[in-house]
Amino acid sequence: MSNSRFKYYPTFWQAANLIVVYIFIQTIVDFPLAIYDYNHGTDWLYQPWIKVPLFLGSTLLILYLGYFYSGLAFNQVFPFKSFNVLLILSMVITFSGLQYFLNEINSQFEKILPPPAWFMEMFSRLFDTNLGIWGGILRIVIIAPIVEELIFRGAIMSGFSRNYNPFFAIFFSALLFALFHLNPWQFPAAFALGLILGWIRIRTESVLACISGHAIHNGLVFLSVLYYNELKDVSIVQPGIIKNYWIHFTLLGVGLITIWLLSRQSIKAQSKIKI
Repeated sequence: MSNSRFKYYPTFWQAANLIVVYIFIQTIVDFPLAIYDYNHGTDWLYQPWIKVPLFLGSTLLILYLGYFYSGLAFNQVFPFKSFNVLLILSMVITFSGLQYFLNEINSQFEKILPPPAWFMEMFSRLFDTNLGIWGGILRIVIIAPIVEELIFRGAIMSGFSRNYNPFFAIFFSALLFALFHLNPWQFPAAFALGLILGWIRIRTESVLACISGHAIHNGLVFLSVLYYNELKDVSIVQPGIIKNYWIHFTLLGVGLITIWLLSRQSIKAQSKIKI
């Protein structure tokens, strides 16, 4: 295969570099603050007046670089196209089924590689903000889906869909999405979510649909954490029960099929773009 084919920005390695730069910008501030907080018992790392400007600045820089080097119009890199509203219900069904299997996979993975205490504390802080539940919703259900989808299914997928066939475009974007979280215990869930969102991006050609799907997924996770004590004894979510496997497999299958039927654009339509 000739290397001249892969000439659109970003290729896989260019996208990886973009993500590394994004993480590095935040790390050069976060890491020293984390050390200082650890040694002095302070909480500077989580101060909004530090985190918000750093987050916004680094995010806008990465989105601008992705847009600038792509050579495409803004609405081609970040296609905010409308989509069939029934897709929202389909995505609720899909991610409801998916959550069950991801919980099973994570449970087995944690038996092999138990997460350390510091990780569990860090994870719990994602859902614990000074603004309470609404702060968690803002961070997990609104901000994270918007930012991550603009980067991965916007700036990155705009290049991948021109450089690679749909299968590899979806796979590579999901792989980078999972690695981006820098969390081996979250990798299976992030990778599976990335695959489905990449597929939705190809089918609908709408980053708005991807943001909606990501928000639905994160919202379900948020609710499962928030109401863990109430949900842990509900029979339909109990692990290791054959009936539950079939119920959630059916939900996942029905959801994916209805997404395929309701999406406006086919994978074939996207693959017709000449390279």
